[in-house]
Amino acid sequence: MSIVLIGYRGSGKTTIGRKLADRLGWPFVDSDIEVVKLAGKSIKEIFESDGEPAFRDLESAVVADLVTLAKHVISLGGGAVMRMQNSNAIRAHGHTIIYLRADAQTLHDRIHADPVTKSDRPALTKLGGGIDEILHLLATREPAYRAAMTTELDVTHLSPDQAVDRILQKS
Repeated sequence: MSIVLIGYRGSGKTTIGRKLADRLGWPFVDSDIEVVKLAGKSIKEIFESDGEPAFRDLESAVVADLVTLAKHVISLGGGAVMRMQNSNAIRAHGHTIIYLRADAQTLHDRIHADPVTKSDRPALTKLGGGIDEILHLLATREPAYRAAMTTELDVTHLSPDQAVDRILQKS
């Protein structure tokens, strides 16, 4: 069994995931990083040159490989669970699936404070990546996050270390 972190961009999946893996003594793997390695280009470049469907196909191939791993902390891209095949694959392997939830303003602030967001991450809708896009996508994605999760952790007011402590208390 592994621990799989899901949630919107900026929820802390990578930061918390790395710290959690370190505390558990398990490897950490991030599906977005694996997609970039597989494609040989950034997610933004994949979106620009090949489109979102091509990115989602690569992401599904990566997820299919990652869900076979045991004793790993796995961070999935924010939209990965929107494809039922990905959610089904994660659940079929019996992993603990933690939805890292944060309010839209916190997500916005974190995303825009991250220097690599602009260069490596595309806007996901015509709304351009601002708070309206986040609110729109959260409304669309939250039911999928909740359907896929085994537990939810509100990280809005938690530091990464506090989030790791809570995850370890629940596990």
